[in-house]
Amino acid sequence: MYNAYISGMGYYVPENVVTNHDLAKIIDTSNEWIIERTGIKERRHINQVNIGPSDLAIPAVENALSNANLSVNDIDLIVFATSTHDYYAPGSGCLLQEKMGF
Repeated sequence: MYNAYISGMGYYVPENVVTNHDLAKIIDTSNEWIIERTGIKERRHINQVNIGPSDLAIPAVENALSNANLSVNDIDLIVFATSTHDYYAPGSGCLLQEKMGF
């Protein structure tokens, strides 16, 4: 019998912060208007081209593995959910698997 469990968690966000005030400089909006309707105060932006969710997931996976004291070889399953996929097919989880070398 096998048991599934989460043994570590990790995350990664790009360093470049774009605030509502930044957006208000280029479009007709305000910080208050955005917060009232969405609750969003800032978002992260990638300054590089050809970087996708699977690339951003690599440091998150490394962080999770470190927190769990595990290695890439200990991973049995990847669950990768995103609304901004690298491509329609294959899924970003497959790309992450290849980039992590499993």
